[in-house]
Amino acid sequence: MERPYILHMFTPGRQMSPFDINMAADAGYQVIVPYCEVGADAVAGLTQDTIFSRSPKGLLRTGIFIGGRDPLEAADMLERAKGAMFKPFVVSLMADPSGAYTTAAAMVACVEVALSTHHAKGLDGQRVVVIGGTGPVGRIAGVIAAQAGAQVFLSSRGGADAAGAVARETGKRFGVELASVSSGDQAAVRASIADADVLLACAPAGVQAVSAETLASATRLRVAADVNAVAPEGIAGVGVMDNAKTLPGSAAVGIGALAIGNVKYQTQQRLLVQMHEAEAPVVLSFPEAFATARAFIAEKAT
Repeated sequence: MERPYILHMFTPGRQMSPFDINMAADAGYQVIVPYCEVGADAVAGLTQDTIFSRSPKGLLRTGIFIGGRDPLEAADMLERAKGAMFKPFVVSLMADPSGAYTTAAAMVACVEVALSTHHAKGLDGQRVVVIGGTGPVGRIAGVIAAQAGAQVFLSSRGGADAAGAVARETGKRFGVELASVSSGDQAAVRASIADADVLLACAPAGVQAVSAETLASATRLRVAADVNAVAPEGIAGVGVMDNAKTLPGSAAVGIGALAIGNVKYQTQQRLLVQMHEAEAPVVLSFPEAFATARAFIAEKAT
């Protein structure tokens, strides 16, 4: 009898995301079990309960997905799950807290292509400002861009001190250099984006973080990307459907939430399918999400 495909889903939150459960089912998992309010200290025990109940062949049909909302906590939980396993008792692991890893990967991959196509530039050496940079997507988008060689500034409505604390914590955790700026009001936003080559808007849904007047101060801007799909747009002039569309009165191009969302969806789906079909256990985090997003965009272009 063929053993069923089982996905154990751990989250520190009160519930697992229905979005992630649906995605797991569409990837082919037959038994999907959410575990809620899972603290970091519980991960090792749950992981070992997972691995010791099946043979190595059965473990190839077993996976662990880590959700939640905090990208650093998810990374730590992923490490604890890895540390609790040993050969041949190993299963595939994936982390994507609130979709932050796959959304950030999709966002930066879309920006990278737009820079190359419209400005003959890569991310290396670009000045990237992340509006809403203290949130889950903003933090990881900043890390991915920094790993690609960009000079990254995380911005916070709480001011420079709040942004600086998050930048230091996140940079230390993932081994990158992240700077910080304030976006406490539109004057601070104008100052922070004046020299930006790339603007990543990761502010809460329904909040216009950058007005048209403020955006006009970004005279060096090449690409503006926005993950907000709820009106008003997070960056004035960037429509949700825009996919590297030229911004009015600017040499920059805009990338909207639905264009990014399509890449995010495909990225998460491909990662889950990769776990499901893997012939050897895999560990999937935001670097693998970024590679997958890049590959999907490249396929679309051919």
